[in-house]
Amino acid sequence: MIVQIEHKIPRNDALLGLVRAEGVAVTLEPEGLSQALQQLLSERKQLPPELETRRQAVRHLLRNGRYKPTGRAKPASEYLLREAQAGRFPRINGVVDVANYMSLLHMLPVSLWDLDRAGTTHFRFRLGADGEAYVFNTAGQQIELADLIVGCRVDPATGTDDPIVNPVKDSLATKTDDTTSRVVACIYTPAAAVSRETLEAICQSFADWLARCGMHVETAWTVLQPEQTSTL
Repeated sequence: MIVQIEHKIPRNDALLGLVRAEGVAVTLEPEGLSQALQQLLSERKQLPPELETRRQAVRHLLRNGRYKPTGRAKPASEYLLREAQAGRFPRINGVVDVANYMSLLHMLPVSLWDLDRAGTTHFRFRLGADGEAYVFNTAGQQIELADLIVGCRVDPATGTDDPIVNPVKDSLATKTDDTTSRVVACIYTPAAAVSRETLEAICQSFADWLARCGMHVETAWTVLQPEQTSTL
C-alpha cells in the first residue's frame, strides 16, 4: 500500500521521519529487543550531554503559539525517559515497544498509528487549530491540540483532515491492538540537533526492527522537509 504524507508544519527547522510496516504481528516480540532495551535502560539512568541538547531542541520545536511543552504537555520521549529512570518503562506489544525503544534511544518523540483504523492512506502534518482535541485513553481523557504539531488523516473525497497523533499523546482512535497488521510511525525531529543523514539512519534502523515483528513484513521509510509531500 502506498501512503502519502504532507509536511505542512510552518517551521523551517522541523524534519519528519516516516516509517511504514505491513504484515506485522503485534503480539510477536522482535528477536533481540528485550536485550537491547535492558542495555538502553541501564544507559538512560543519566542522559548524556549530546542527548540533553537534543531534548532541549525537541522542546523548542514544540513551542508554537500558545503551546508550551512542559508538565503533562512535554514530549513523549521525556515521559519515556522519566519512566525508564523510575524503573517503570512500559511494555505494550512488539510494535509499540519498538517505537518506544527508538524514541528513548534517540530522545525523539515518536507517533505510531494503525493504518487500517485510520481509514485512509493520506496524512497531513500541521499545527493544531483552536478548539481541536481528541481522546487519548480508555478513560476518555482529552488533549487540547491548539498550536501543537499534529498528524491528521485526510478525507480523500473532501481533502479535509482531522488529527490522530502528536508528539505528546496519540489518539485512542488509531492506536494499535491485537488485530493490527499495518502501521505508520512518525519521528518528530529538530533539524537544529539532528541532521537529515542521521534521521535517515534512524528511519532505517526503525524499519529493520519493525521487520522483525512478523514473518513477512514489508517496510518503507522517507524523510520529509517543510512543505514537502512524499509517498512511502
